[in-house]
Formats: sequence, C-alpha cells, structure tokens
Amino acid sequence: QQSELNSFLWTIKRDPPSYFFGTIHVPYTRVWDFIPENSKKAFQQSHIVYFELDLTDPYTISALTSCQLLPQGENLQDVLPHDIYHRLKRHLEYVKLMMPSWMTPDQRSKGLYADYLFNAIAGNWERKRPVWVMLMVNSLTEVDIKSRGVPVLDLYLAQEAERLKKQTGAVEKVEEQCHPLNGLNFSQV
Repeated sequence: QQSELNSFLWTIKRDPPSYFFGTIHVPYTRVWDFIPENSKKAFQQSHIVYFELDLTDPYTISALTSCQLLPQGENLQDVLPHDIYHRLKRHLEYVKLMMPSWMTPDQRSKGLYADYLFNAIAGNWERKRPVWVMLMVNSLTEVDIKSRGVPVLDLYLAQEAERLKKQTGAVEKVEEQCHPLNGLNFSQV
C-alpha cells in the first residue's frame, strides 16, 4: 500500500511548512512508483526546491568532470598496481564489446549508439582518479546501461521543477562532494 511506504519525507514545522526529502541516485523510473503520494504532493505544492547539487547547471557538470581527473601529467596507469590496471583495461574492453547487445530498442530508436554511450560514460578513464573509476565501473552493468537516457531521480525532479517554473537552488557545491572522495587513499578506494 502506498500509504504504508516510508516516504523519506520530513516536515519542518513552520508557516508555510518546509519539507526535506531524501533521494537516491538511480534512474527515476526504478523508484518513482514507490514514492508515496505525500512526497509527490509536497513537491507539487512547493514554490522553491533545493537539491544537493544543481544538475541542470553546465558549470556543475563541468566542475564534476574536472574534479574526477588526476593531477596534470598523471595517468591511472601511474597510480594503480600493474595487475589491477590491466584487469580494468580488459574489463572495459569487454564492456565496450557487450554494450551493443545491452542496449534497448528504445535507446536505439532515440539515436543512442553503443560507442557514443561508452565514451560518454568511460571516456578519458585513464585520466580519472581511482575512486571515480570505481564508481564508473560499478555503473557499467547491463541493467544500468539499459536505463541510460533516463534521468536519475534528482535530475528528474530538477527538470520537473524547472518545467513547473519553481525557484531552484543547491545546498552543496561540487567541491564539497569532490574533495572528500578525492581525499580517500588507495586502500580506502
């Protein structure tokens, strides 16, 4: 029952009320049917919506991309143990080979090509920091590839907020997300 689901919605009692909603970084279609009506109603009735990051801002996307890179002149091959680097390289070759069979007819009909998608996800992987490569590899599964082209829940809500002409903002800067991840040492990654 929808009414019995944990809504991940907290109410801040004030006039008018404010709400705090916990999201997850997965394609919204995987979770949308499980979001209770009280959460959807709070979003619809809101005038101002703040997100973790502003995923509709080109600067945010550019800064996220930049923060993932190793310092100038370094490559992943320089920082990973030889055997792990070669296993990773073989795995990415396997993924690239498999991607055409993982894509859906709907993705193809929208003009998505396997090579383009692979490069969009894994392009420049040899320049990325290990933590970001780990996150990238975790998203290179058949299930995740089949859902590419569907916005994650945060982005979907941000796009909806823009479409509904709501005022939007972000509570974090890219650096606040990047620096902690980039600060992990190799054994932690």
